[in-house]
Amino acid sequence: MNPEEDLQILQSVDLSISVLMEIAKHADIRLTEIAQNLGETKPRILRSLRTLKHRSFVQRTESGGYRLGNAILVLGTAASTQIDLVKLASPILESLSQKVNETVQLRIRDHAEALCIAKFEPSRDLRVHAVVGRRRPLYAGSSKVLLAFLPEELQAELIPGRPDRMTPRTPVDRARILVELRRVREAGYCISHGEVSEQLVSVAAPILAFGGSVIGGINIAAPAFRTQQADLDRYVALVTAAAREISEGLSGGR
Repeated sequence: MNPEEDLQILQSVDLSISVLMEIAKHADIRLTEIAQNLGETKPRILRSLRTLKHRSFVQRTESGGYRLGNAILVLGTAASTQIDLVKLASPILESLSQKVNETVQLRIRDHAEALCIAKFEPSRDLRVHAVVGRRRPLYAGSSKVLLAFLPEELQAELIPGRPDRMTPRTPVDRARILVELRRVREAGYCISHGEVSEQLVSVAAPILAFGGSVIGGINIAAPAFRTQQADLDRYVALVTAAAREISEGLSGGR
């Protein structure tokens, strides 16, 4: 293989990656739009799309556009396991906990449950005690932030037919839960008042991958009696900033 042929192969791979990134940013994007966005001819883009579709990296939509295919899920899962999320998040959790002087947790979704994988607690005597490895349902409390940013069809699968009531405030009506999930998604954060434990208030924000898929969530948990509205407003600002910092770290600053 001569250098000229090698350069052509590299250019074609580079173009295919660019096409994938366009589809990742714009679901249901059409051939003409991809070509315009990348400043390329439609025949070149079409060749890339055909190759990507053959390997299940992209798929056609009913409207004639393109979206990511199932092979991307395999890559995404592999990438998630290779990234040390806890290592990246730990100093951010510690900084957040010191700013609010309350307990901070990092959770991920494990099937239909939220799993605590890291925590940081303040030194004060009266504090929320977090346990790494503890599981919570996704439909209640700050864990809703992990459910709210999933596709609606997956949300429907993960909400049990008869949700367990943990406190009088636990949402157990599926329609109400779905409404709350939409509210969380629109706001970009979740505030929970006593849904899992009557005496606790929590504020959570999602950790998002490039493209908007949810990887995890961080939450501040505090005793309700010492948490005022001004505290909640401050917690929202701090926890969303911390989640955004982790998200940017995972995506390489994009």
